[in-house]
Amino acid sequence: MDEAVLTGLQYYGAGAATLAALLVSLNIGRRVTGWAFVLFVTSSIALIAWGFLAQDSEGIGWQNVAMLGINLVGVWRYLLSSHKPKD
Repeated sequence: MDEAVLTGLQYYGAGAATLAALLVSLNIGRRVTGWAFVLFVTSSIALIAWGFLAQDSEGIGWQNVAMLGINLVGVWRYLLSSHKPKD
């Protein structure tokens, strides 16, 4: 795999996760939080690809397989579910 592609996946994954975490921490509304989880999903996908394509990075790949599942729950809860949360 081309080293530039691997580097792009790695840094996109890290940057997207950082931005998504900032958006969640700001707590500025369900819709913004839901879109932050979409950003987390893209981050997880990038880091899964990087983790399994780069040498000696499988741990990050497996961690992000689990994170992808968690982030999909966030997308469901904040963007797709019609259930209203209790305060």
